[in-house]
Amino acid sequence: MPNCPNCNSKDVVKNGFIHNGNQNHKCKACGRQFVEAPRQKLISEETKALIDKLLLEKIPLAGIARVCDVSETWLQNYVNRKYEAIPQQVNVSAKKKED
Repeated sequence: MPNCPNCNSKDVVKNGFIHNGNQNHKCKACGRQFVEAPRQKLISEETKALIDKLLLEKIPLAGIARVCDVSETWLQNYVNRKYEAIPQQVNVSAKKKED
């Protein structure tokens, strides 16, 4: 059995499976659930900068996901977070009417 990544305890039990079939574990000491060898892929800042540039070029998200080797789901969530960070208030000035 693996040690808990949170408290390093050896008091760990099997706790079912996660969505992709990997064994899930639970620490009896702190209650943390974890997978022994997670396959989480972290996206580097360089890749995020490239994605930002590609988004300005009106390339479809599927194409950007293929080129940058990221999932379409992650990319859509990334774009949504970027969009939410932009202020949505628009300043409009009234034109003077000409007679």
